[in-house]
Amino acid sequence: MTTVFGVTGATGLLGGRVAERLAAEGAEQRLLVRDPARAPDLPGAQVARVEGYDDAAGMRAALTGVDTLFLVSGREAPDRVAQHVAAVDAAVEVGVSRIVYVSFLGAAPDATFTFGRDHWDTEQHILATGVRSTFVRDSFYHLMFPRLVGDDGVIRGPAGDGRVASVAHDDVADAATAVLLDEIPEIDALPAYDLTGPEAISMAEAAAQLSRVSGRSIVYVPETIEEAYASREGFGAPEFEVDGWVTSYTAIASGDLEVVSSAVKRLTGHAAQTFAEWLSDNPDAWARLRDLPR
Repeated sequence: MTTVFGVTGATGLLGGRVAERLAAEGAEQRLLVRDPARAPDLPGAQVARVEGYDDAAGMRAALTGVDTLFLVSGREAPDRVAQHVAAVDAAVEVGVSRIVYVSFLGAAPDATFTFGRDHWDTEQHILATGVRSTFVRDSFYHLMFPRLVGDDGVIRGPAGDGRVASVAHDDVADAATAVLLDEIPEIDALPAYDLTGPEAISMAEAAAQLSRVSGRSIVYVPETIEEAYASREGFGAPEFEVDGWVTSYTAIASGDLEVVSSAVKRLTGHAAQTFAEWLSDNPDAWARLRDLPR
């Protein structure tokens, strides 16, 4: 019997990569998107339009006939868990038999990174449904580092000397595809996988590597927690979002994200990319840094 995969976030950086990999394997899939015009044109893929995870009727219609759902976590929002719950419940109602959920490294009810708590709550709801499930808990992406650099060439935040084993989108997509296709040796079959890069680096080390490739002076300036909140007041962002921004740094400072896992290599057969390797392979991701003052 042919497995039909439902893929959310197919217009995004992770869901799109997973959809491409499933198509390359000849899989039949349904891409759940808000805007069908932006959906990738892939062999064996149908496109289903949904307004969002809390569009219960749309989700049920889109997931009818789907066997395995790849659920990419939604955008950060005050009701993010409720949105995830709605998507999971819709999947269960129409008979989806397996959910592979994109969670976060160190997901826990008391995670330092506040959005990690959302992932924990979502995991617990999925487990409570009794549906077969697997959680891929990725670390922060390599792409985070160049995006944190301000127009003055400075990364500011309360990460201290902490380290983070950041990971490439491609490595997470490769690992998630292996999980979806059940290409995992029995000895490595687990209910959850921590997906990280092969080394943990500090903010200062990341800044130095960004300086090396861009030819510009990129530095990391540590902030206190109080300074971090004060420096972000001008963005006009809601409190939950600012909390997420600040605690992304404090989670690094606390050592929560220093974990280095071998799961990418175990699942895919290839080593995860280092940050330096990713920089070399993805110059467009940090190209704007070339325009910063020397």
